[in-house]
This record gives sequence, C-alpha cells and structure tokens, in this order.
Amino acid sequence: MELGKKTALVTGAGATGGIGFQIAAALRQAGARVILSGRNEERGRAAAAELGDDVQFITADVTDIDSVRRLADQAGPVDILVNNAASATAAPTTDQSVDAFDAEFATNVRGPFFLTAALAPHMIAQGGGSIINVSSLVARHGTPNMSVYGASKAALESLTRSWAAEFAHAGVRVNTVAPGATGSQAVVEAMGENLDLIAQSIPMGRIGKTTDVADAVVFLASDRAGFITGALLPVDGGRAAV
Repeated sequence: MELGKKTALVTGAGATGGIGFQIAAALRQAGARVILSGRNEERGRAAAAELGDDVQFITADVTDIDSVRRLADQAGPVDILVNNAASATAAPTTDQSVDAFDAEFATNVRGPFFLTAALAPHMIAQGGGSIINVSSLVARHGTPNMSVYGASKAALESLTRSWAAEFAHAGVRVNTVAPGATGSQAVVEAMGENLDLIAQSIPMGRIGKTTDVADAVVFLASDRAGFITGALLPVDGGRAAV
C-alpha cells in the first residue's frame, strides 16, 4: 500500500457523507493510519468506527487556538495533514456581521495556520511530509453572497504557496485541492434539485463526487506526487476553465 506506515490527520472529518470522511477512508485504504478530528464527539466516534477499529477520533474546534494545540499534541507526529475543516456562510456583503466574518476566517484560515505551525516541525525534522489544504472553486470564481468564504479560501491558497516555499528545503510538500460543486450529503440535502442546474454549468456535465476529491488528496499525499509542491489541483469537472 502506497501510504503504508504513514500517519494522516484529517480535520473536519467527523461526519459520514462528507468530503473529509471520504478523504479519510481513501487514505486508510491506501494504507495510512488515520486520525479524524471534528467538533461533535458522538458523530465523530461513529464515523471513526465506521472506517475501522484502528481509526482514531479527536474532538477539536479549529476556531479555538487552545483546542488546535491540544489536537496537535494528541495526534502526535503525523506524516500527512489534510486541512479540510471549513465554514461557509452565504450572505450579501452588506449584511455580513463582524462575528460571522471572524468565525469564517477562524475556521478556514487561522485554524489551519496554527495547526500546520504545530505539526510541521516534526515533518521538517524527519525530512518529509505532505500538507494538503482543501480550498474551493469559489476562491477564484466570483460567487454572489460568498465573498467572505471565497476570500478565506483564497487566503488558504496563499498559505499553500508560502508554506511550499518555506518547507521545500526539508522535503515537506504543500498543495491545494480545490473542489467545485460536490455531492456531499450536506450539499445534496441543501441544494436538492438545484444540483441538476449546477451540473449544466460544468463542462463534464455532472456534480463532483466526494471520491473524486479523495482520490486527488491520496495522489498528492503519495510519493507519486513527490516533486509536486505549491500546486493547486482543481477537482471541478472543468468548471474553473470556463
């Protein structure tokens, strides 16, 4: 198995049917020892149990710096970090509250920043590792009512480039996966029949599957991507190209 003997931490993976859960499942299938994190302990433990007895769940809130530090301590040294936890609030710019703005950036930018800062030193010391940030098409595609989310994901993509330059000397690779519209359980429940309309705007004619995103993450985490760092891999059926 190509990720055998590696330990992977996936944030925002405490719910079955989501992108994070599918990423965790794919990493485990590739041989990695997997740790999930999320805010809901009951739901997270159920997700871990569904993946297997060897999968660990750690309750953590990435908006809380103390919680982020505890997560890093409890997860221990990791070889693969997937910054997947995210918050997306739709609101017109003129109606956006300061609290909602701060909460979105705390989840999508500050949390990944300080978790990476806590876990990267071990990767640097061992001479290698892979950090994968999960962004969004919205970071580069203007979308009404999603200005804060788009800005936060654009910031995360900027961190990818900065970290890639900063850590490359130690063999630590940092890349971004940027899904477009993806049929996670939450999205399907929220969008319903509107997903068919969205699919019509995608060159490949369908909504993405969570497995599409997971496969991209496994590739970037593996030695097959050993000379790839600072890259952005769209997983959007060609939507970013048109």
